[in-house]
Parts: sequence; structure tokens; C-alpha cells
Amino acid sequence: MFEIKRRDKMVERALLVGAYTATDDKGDAEDLLGELGELVRTLGIPVIEKLLIFNREPQARLFVGSGKAEEVCERARELSCDIIIFDNQLSPAQQRNWEELAKITVIDRQEIILDIFGSRAQTREAKIQVDLARMSYSLPRLTRAWSHLGKQGGGIGSKGEGESQLEQDKRKIRGQIDRLKRDLVEVRRNRANQRKDRKRAPVPNVAIVGYTNAGKSSLLRRLTGANVLVEDSLFATLDTTTRKIDLPNKQPLLMTDTVGFIRKLPHQLVESFNATLEEAVMADFLVHLLDASHPRVLEFYDTTMKVLSDLGADTKKTITVFNKIDRVKDPMTKAMLRNAHPDALFVSVHSGDGMDTLVQHLGDLVGDGNKEIELLLPHDRTDLLARLHREGVVHTTDYEEEAIRIRATVPERFRETLIPFVAA
Repeated sequence: MFEIKRRDKMVERALLVGAYTATDDKGDAEDLLGELGELVRTLGIPVIEKLLIFNREPQARLFVGSGKAEEVCERARELSCDIIIFDNQLSPAQQRNWEELAKITVIDRQEIILDIFGSRAQTREAKIQVDLARMSYSLPRLTRAWSHLGKQGGGIGSKGEGESQLEQDKRKIRGQIDRLKRDLVEVRRNRANQRKDRKRAPVPNVAIVGYTNAGKSSLLRRLTGANVLVEDSLFATLDTTTRKIDLPNKQPLLMTDTVGFIRKLPHQLVESFNATLEEAVMADFLVHLLDASHPRVLEFYDTTMKVLSDLGADTKKTITVFNKIDRVKDPMTKAMLRNAHPDALFVSVHSGDGMDTLVQHLGDLVGDGNKEIELLLPHDRTDLLARLHREGVVHTTDYEEEAIRIRATVPERFRETLIPFVAA
């Protein structure tokens, strides 16, 4: 595979820079810059300082004015920083201009997120998605990544006299992007077949969605006993994990953990991760998990709902759950959250508080389509009786001479199979 030339990752001192254009946006810009700091630390890069800049309007050359740019570069030199990381998206030309001015590496939030995703991808699907996003991001930045751009192709076996090495490299990357897209189509086809297999043995599915680091993997592990990675860092897991839970009403339920959402997610990743997020679209209902202890939790709710809306999954039945409630000490904060979402549940996956109530709500949602019926099963259809015990609730069983008389509560998805045996 053609490799994009990578930077030296052994950076030790990072200066973070965020710019905002309206005074009303300062608070949000500060929070986003703090989030960038968490992302950078996830890569193991020490953050030396954060600079917040008021920038009346974006400038074509450096995004900020030349005077502000000089101040940033001077501060980076004073602190002996070896990288400047912008929270704002920089164009390829702006990155080149910054590096010429600062004489050190300059990247933006998108590149940090891509690096995190690249380091966390485990399955073939996630690796394909990350490679596709990285290629799409790097294609317009090739002039910044290569030192042999002035060479010309020519002679026997060349692709055309006068063709630059840059054009050859771009063509190779475009070819790889096309191949990765084909691979992703195949992955999606396999995922669709897996869903069909799940639907043949119809078990309802719930997808856990929410902002990154809200505790989705911890919730899946607590409810199902799944051996999944639980880590207090952003984007700890990228691959979907599905496990089965048996509810108190004996109804089975499949739970799927999805990739976490985040503000200002690179559009290349939004596109390439659609296959992962399809689990939210295909689920019967959702658990929207939120970190109650975060000061901007309601904004995170809006961020996730916007992404779900873009996917067409915002109208699904949803249980809104505020996690980490044990960390919320201020009663006014709890009151504010209850006022904003009166139907939400408040739990602590860590301590177990509220988990029984959540499981009960899951059972109620799954049982919405349940109905009590009386059946007369032939004695040779004990397979259906066994399935009734697995997927429904059997109240009485009487072995009569002609048939087995059963009174049971049955989920809607199973009733069509039982229609021939319903007692008159």
C-alpha cells in the first residue's frame, strides 16, 4: 500500500490555540479548547499552555491576523514548544504558511482526532474507515508532506512526460481511496447479513448512544458482563460491540455499544463511520447516555441529537439516561437536569444506583408489543413451547389429551408464528 509520509510523533511540548469571532462565543471556545487538551493528552502529548484568541474574521493566509500569528509563534519559542495545535480547522495552505512562520509542526483538531482514531481502531471495519478518512484528509496536503515534489516523470514506463511526482502520488492515493470504499461496501454488506441473521431469531436490539466518555462501554459491561474495554479517555473504543441481556420478564435483548459523538468531528470521519453508526439507525430503540457531572452536558445532548437527526434515528423510542450522578453534589444541578428532561433516568454505572430502574424501563419498552394469548399446541410441537419459555412468559401449561393448552404473554414479533395454534 502507498504510505503517506507521517510526522515524527515524539513531540514533547504542545501549545494549543483556539480562535473565536464573537464575544458571545468565548465560553464555548474555552470549553472546546479544554476538550482539545483532553484529546491531545489522549495521544500522550503534554500540553504546556492554551491560548484563546479573539479573531474578528478568519484571514485567508493564517486564519488569524499576522500580528496575532507572530505573538503565537513568539510564545511557542519562549515555551520551547515543538508543536502548535489549533482547535480551528486550518486549510492545507494555512498549515504550510504557519509552519514556514513558526519553524515547528502546526496541525489542527482534525489531525489529532484522526491520529486517535488510527491508534484505537481494532477491527478490519474500523481500520478501513480510519484509513479512508486519513487518505481523504491527506490528499490535499501532499505538497506539505513530501520533499521530492519537483521531480518530473519521463522515459520508458513513465505515466507521461512532464508529470510531477506529486501527481503520481495523488493518483496512487485516489486509487487507494477507491479500493477502501469498495472494501467498506463489502464490510457493510457483511454487517447487513449479520443483521438478517439476528432478525431470523427475532430479538429486539437497543443501541447505546451518547457523547464520548459518557460511560457507554461501562454500561454495556455492567448489564451484560461483556468483556469490553473500559477506559477513562476520549474515544477509548471505536468498534461496535453487541451482547445479549436477559430482562426480568424473560425477554432477551441485544445491546450494542456505538462510537462516541463529539463536537467538530472531521467530516471525513462522519462519512467513513456511517457503517458504524448504522447500528443506531437499525436498532429498535436507543439508550441516550449522558455524563451528568459535565458542565455542558445539555450541549452534548444537543450534539448527539443533531447527529442522530442526520442519520434519521432521532425519532426512535429513546430512554434518556444521566450517568455519573454520584459525582453531582450540587442539588441545583440535579434539579436543572430533571427540569430539562423530566422523563430521564438518573444512574451511576460505577456504584449501581438506579440500574434496576433502567433495566425495568428496558423491559417495559421491549414488552410494549406483548399480548396475553391462549394456545393449543400439538404434542409434537414442543419446540414452540421451548421458544415460548425463552421469548415470552408462560403463565399456565395444561397437558390435555388432544393438545397442550398454554396461556402466555407473547411478544409481537413471535405472534405471527403462533396464529395457527391460537385457541378459539
